[in-house]
Amino acid sequence: MRSVQAQVEASLARALPPGEAIPGRLHQAMRYATLNGGKRVRPLLVFAAGEVSEAPPGRLEVAACAVELIHSYSLVHDDLPCMDDDVLRRGRATCHVEFDEPTALLVGDSLQSLAFELLARADPGDPGRQVEMVYLLARASGSCGMAGGQAIDLDSVGRQLTQPELELMHALKTGALIRAAVLLGALCGQRLAADEREALDRFAKRAGLLFQVVDDILDCTASTATLGKTAGKDAAAAKPTYVSLMGLDGARELAADLREQAIDALGSLGERGRRLAELTDFITQRKF
Repeated sequence: MRSVQAQVEASLARALPPGEAIPGRLHQAMRYATLNGGKRVRPLLVFAAGEVSEAPPGRLEVAACAVELIHSYSLVHDDLPCMDDDVLRRGRATCHVEFDEPTALLVGDSLQSLAFELLARADPGDPGRQVEMVYLLARASGSCGMAGGQAIDLDSVGRQLTQPELELMHALKTGALIRAAVLLGALCGQRLAADEREALDRFAKRAGLLFQVVDDILDCTASTATLGKTAGKDAAAAKPTYVSLMGLDGARELAADLREQAIDALGSLGERGRRLAELTDFITQRKF
């Protein structure tokens, strides 16, 4: 994990415009928002899925950076006063606090554009596969994916959702980009059989929901210092969560069930799925 995290961090630093390039303030803010740590779970999933298809590290690096740039843009926009209105992210002031709101808005726009620029200029070995990768990331990012889930989230404040409604919201808001990370990693290597790709898809959908359930649990149980973001914010904002729906014990039971489902989905991949299984345990047991 440390090796992949360091590799992706260095690659992101190279891909982002230098802070002294015009417009300097925007480029400095882009680097501030992206190169400030984080778990890098999505890049880790890209590399782990790449082991299934025996993908070359160079291609995985590009896909991992593209997914992480989309994730970083989403965090910058999520923290804005018109969205979740937060002042702390990864243990530091959020982008709009450190700089200003207009700059933060442009940071998100620019990081999103850069993600697709990286994929468009990469060499995936197959132009058709390159188009598929761009499509997957775009679909996961827009109104039928992450942005759509965020819209449902904003519309749900103050009311209780049913479990299917909550699952749909998080399958879009959090799960879509995690699924894209897994599928992009697999696409960087040899073409997989239909049943192998289906196994990865099933794994990714369960892992995406698992990540969000654990997030909801941590929001109630971990401290702000540990999380690097404001703890208890979902409850304070009357947002629907798995904890508010089924209680802390129920959410923990659901997390355990989703972990088992994710691991089971990898069964047919044998040793090639080992790294994904290890990341599933990391997602389940993480403390931040």
